[in-house]
Formats: sequence, structure tokens, C-alpha cells
Amino acid sequence: MDYSRYSVSRASKAPLLDFILRALSLSGCRILRASDCGHAPFRIAFEDPAGQKCGIIVYAFLANSVVTRNRPGDEHRFQIKYGKKDGAIHEIWQDPYQIYTTLMLGIDLERGVFVGIDPVLHQFTKFFISIEFKRAEVDEIAAKGWHCWERAKRTGDDSPVETVVGGRADHFLSYIRFEQAAYGLDQGHRYLLAENLDQYLRRASAEPVDDESLADIPEEFLRRTEADFGMSAEELLGIIRNTPRLLMPVRGWVAERHLKHLLIATEGVESCLQLEEDGRPDFEVIYMGSPPILIECKNVLRKTLADGTIRVDFQKTRASKNDPCSRFYRPADFQILAACLHPCTEQWDFRFRLTKSMELRTTTCPEHLSNNVKLGEDWFVDSAQALQAAVS
Repeated sequence: MDYSRYSVSRASKAPLLDFILRALSLSGCRILRASDCGHAPFRIAFEDPAGQKCGIIVYAFLANSVVTRNRPGDEHRFQIKYGKKDGAIHEIWQDPYQIYTTLMLGIDLERGVFVGIDPVLHQFTKFFISIEFKRAEVDEIAAKGWHCWERAKRTGDDSPVETVVGGRADHFLSYIRFEQAAYGLDQGHRYLLAENLDQYLRRASAEPVDDESLADIPEEFLRRTEADFGMSAEELLGIIRNTPRLLMPVRGWVAERHLKHLLIATEGVESCLQLEEDGRPDFEVIYMGSPPILIECKNVLRKTLADGTIRVDFQKTRASKNDPCSRFYRPADFQILAACLHPCTEQWDFRFRLTKSMELRTTTCPEHLSNNVKLGEDWFVDSAQALQAAVS
């Protein structure tokens, strides 16, 4: 396996590894092999209750509530760190074959809970990075067994909004299943999945369905599928079967398919080409003889602000190791941002904004668009109006 391993203190890391192994045992798993606690991240192979062999790579850190000077009294935290504070950029490994599932978490040994963050979002990270959260979130985890929330940004912090999950030890296997399903998801749908994890796990444990024929699928299931996604089950299965980037989240492709249908049906649209190349916008549209108009489709976040304002998850999930600014978009990357409301409203509706009217970042990466994007009255509801404004 090609991933960086760090020498760590056995005395400090052994309790974390013991917690993980005990948590897997509580879920009915049989440990096959675990790496030495003197090296991190941990590598563990186990057999789940159904007899399936699984593997995890775990970046685990100690979480606690030690009172720190000039920090809130109700703050819990853990630090992403192995070895020295060298200022270098470190890669969080992901298995390209998706046999191993990568986890990134803090473990509170006193409370018997863990707090997980998105390893894809933290793909390139410095040591030491602090992850803070409130005592109220830990109390919710302890009381309910499973809990999710959005990690609030500090004032002036331009890091992406992220969905954080937490659980008791007896929910650790569910957490692994969550990360398997959430790999590469935008933060809005990551939250939606975490919020409905029990329902997802029940569906995942059901008997598999032959996707070549819908004849034996219960009518109620078909109706629910069509209601959930706003399209026929045949069309949904066709997307899953025929999309070249199979490892990308299905919901992202569903959002793009709905947007494509909307654009094609828009009066004045002469062509709508869906671009399937990494690093390019999602659509190229010709509107009433115009030059090509580039459109990027992004999902909104699950949670609204206190006043009901919807926010867009407006940054790239992955950034270049050598260019931190590559996480953010430039105004010239595309002309129209299309925001899919599904993670928030669970309806496949869209709002549109011209990038030339969007704010730039004011601190780091000032030539890039701000990632703090909120829906407001200045957004277009009608796709034709947005396209007309783009060519005006």
C-alpha cells in the first residue's frame, strides 16, 4: 500500500487503537489483523457480522475538553498531527480501488465517543490543524449514539464549511458504512446522508435488485424512487450504469441530469453539451446564437442560517497539493453558477447567478471568487433570464 506512515508514541496511540478495536467488536466484527500502534495511520482488517472482509485506514487523534487560555470554556478539540510541526503539506491517503475505507477522527476516551471529519475535504493538510467543536455536540452524541452537525467557521476563516459526524463506540461500524457511502459527496448531501443514516443502512442491507429488469421490483419502491429523484427508475438506473466516472456520487449526477433537462427545455437554448472532463464546468450552452456559455452546477448546504438563508457549497472538494488557491473558482472559469436546492429542500430546483456579479475573496487568493455564497433576491429563478443576462 502506497501511503505515508508516521512513527508515533505507542503510549499515546495505543488507547486510540484499543478504542477502535473494541468498538468494532461491539458491532459484532471479528478483527483479522491490526497494525502496530507505534505507526500511524492505523491499518485494520476485520470481518463484519455478515462475514464480509473489510479494511480501514484510520487517522486517529485524541479529542478532549482541556480548558485552554483564551479559548471558550465549552470547547472540545483534537489536533491533526503526526510528528513535528514541519509546515509541510501532508496527503490523507485514499485507496484508489476503494477496498480500504479512510477514516479521520478524534476520539474522546473519557466520554467514549468519536468525532469524524471528511478525509477527502482534508486531502492535503498541514500539521498541526485544530478541529474544534462544542460540548453540546458531544452531549448529543453521548445521548443519541449518532449525531451530525456543520462545523462553524471562525470569523475570518476561509476554510470550507464541513459536515461533522459523531458516534458512540457501538456505532463505529455504522460510521464506516457512512464513510463508504459518503466518499466524494458534497457537504450538503454528506449531511443529508448522515441525518438519514439508519434509513440508508436498512436499504443497503436489503436484497440486491437486478438492474437489468424492473419487472420484479415492488410498485411502492418504484413510486418512492421516482418521488425521491423526480425521474423514472429506468432513467435513474441508466445514469448509474452508463456514467463513466462510476465512483462519483450518484446524487451529483442526478442534480446535473435535472439541470440538463431544464436547460434543454429552456426557450432559446440551441444546444446543451454536458462536459465530462475533470477541471471543466458541467455544461456548455448555446443560447439564441450566443458564444458558448459555461455553467457550473453546485449543491447547496443542508442547513440554513438562522434567518432561513440558504448557502451554496461553493468550493472544490479537492485542491492541488502545491496550490491552496486551487480549491476556489475564478470568475472566468464559467459564466453562470447553478445552485441545486436538493440537499436543503429535497426538491430538484435551481437558482442561478452570474459569476461577474459575485464577490471576490478579500484575504487569501483575492483573484478568486468568495466561497461564502448565499442565495438572495438577486438570484435568477428562471433559467432563460439567467442566460439572457449572461449574453447581455
